[in-house]
Amino acid sequence: MDYDGQRKAEKLYRIIITLFGGVGLVWGYIIQQFSQTVYILGAGFVLAALVTVPPWPMYRKKALQWQKPRPETEGSEQPSKTKKKK
Repeated sequence: MDYDGQRKAEKLYRIIITLFGGVGLVWGYIIQQFSQTVYILGAGFVLAALVTVPPWPMYRKKALQWQKPRPETEGSEQPSKTKKKK
């Protein structure tokens, strides 16, 4: 997922959660059942997770171009531990 894809996914999940939360709150108030509000919000959370968590192609349109690794030379290795002299 690229940076633009992350921005789109975050905006989309905020819209979904807010929409389902508002609808759930209104519906729960109308029928006087808070549990319905929680169920609708939970459905919105599941939908938002299915839409935004997997790396769908719509989130990978501007892939980052990474630098190629430098070839290693013999003298470029770093010692893993420093030795103490006595």
